[in-house]
Amino acid sequence: MGAVHLRGQTVETLAAAFPGLPLAVARRVLHRVVGEDRGDLRGVRGLSKALASELEARGRLDRLEVVDRRRSAVDPFVKYLFRSTDGRLFEAVRIPLERPRFSVCLSSQVGCALGCRFCETGRLGFARNLEPWEMVEQALTVRRESPERPVTGAVFQGQGEPFLNYDNVIRAAGVLRDPSGPRIGSDRISISTVGLLPQIDRYTEEGHPYRLILSLTSAFSEKRERLVPLTSRHGVPDLARAMRRHASARKGPVHLAWVLISGFNTGRQEARELALLFRGVPVRLSVIDVNDPTGRFVRADDDERGRFLSALAEHGLGFVRRYSGGPDIDAACGMLASHARGGEIHEPSVGAPS
Repeated sequence: MGAVHLRGQTVETLAAAFPGLPLAVARRVLHRVVGEDRGDLRGVRGLSKALASELEARGRLDRLEVVDRRRSAVDPFVKYLFRSTDGRLFEAVRIPLERPRFSVCLSSQVGCALGCRFCETGRLGFARNLEPWEMVEQALTVRRESPERPVTGAVFQGQGEPFLNYDNVIRAAGVLRDPSGPRIGSDRISISTVGLLPQIDRYTEEGHPYRLILSLTSAFSEKRERLVPLTSRHGVPDLARAMRRHASARKGPVHLAWVLISGFNTGRQEARELALLFRGVPVRLSVIDVNDPTGRFVRADDDERGRFLSALAEHGLGFVRRYSGGPDIDAACGMLASHARGGEIHEPSVGAPS
C-alpha cells in the first residue's frame, strides 16, 4: 500500500486505511495533525505503540512549501504561492471578512483545462489535480500564519475547476468541517463550478451540505459559450434546471456568480432572462467585476453597473456586489496564475509548527 497523507483523511477514511485503528483514536489522530496542526503523534491517547509505528511508517505529514506571500497595499488580502512535493506551483488567497475573521480561496487543481476566456488560470492549461491534503494545507497555512483572526470560511474557487477533481474536493471539504479539524461550518464552505452538469446532479443526489455556486456570467448559451467553452456541452437552460433541482433538494436559494463585463452581460435582457430561467425560485446572485490584465475585458463603470443591478431588483432577483480584492498582487477573482508580483512581501505572524 502507498503512503497515506494524514492531513488528507477524514476520520472514516483514516480508520479504513489503518485496520485496527478505532474511530475514536482516529479522531484524536486527526485532531493532533489537523486540528492542532502538529507534525508528531507523541502522546495521542489510546494510540498503541504498534499503531503509532504503522502510522509513522505508512503515513505522511509533509507540508507545502510557501514560495512567496504577497500582501496587497490596497486591502488586507494576501496571496500565497505554494510549491508541492513534486515541484508544482499553485496559489491561494487569504480573504478578510467584514467581521474580524478570514476566509481562504483554495485551489483545487494546478492550472485548469476549461479555458474560460476571462480567467488567467485558464490560460495556463492543466497540469494535475491537487490531493485532499494539499487543499487542506492551504487553509492550515493561512490559519497558522494569521492568528490575529480566526479562519471561518473556505471557498473552492482558486485555480482549477473543483468538479473536475470532485472526490478530492469533497474529501478536503469534509476534513475542513470536521470537529477534529479546523471546524469550518458547512454553511461557510462554498464550492464554485462553471457548470459540469453530471457533477452538479451527483452533488445534489449525494446531499452534501456545502454551498454550491454556479458561475454563470450570461443567461444566454450562445453568449456564454464565447466566454466559457464548456457551454457547448452543457447549455444554460440545462444548468438552470440542475440548479433548480439542487435548490429544491436543499430548500434554499440558487447561488450564482456573475462576472460583470462592460458591454457584454450588463443589459436588461440578461436580468429578464435570468428571471425566466429561475421563475419561482429564490436567487442569490454574486456580482463580481471582471479582472483581466490583458485589457481584453473591461469593467463596467458605476452607471452601467448600477443599471444592471436595478434591472435585477426590478425582476425580483436577489444580488450582492462582491468586492474582488488584492488587484495589485493579482489576487482578485480570475487572476490566479502561479506567479508572485506586486504588493508587499508578507511576513507571517508565526512560524510553521514542528
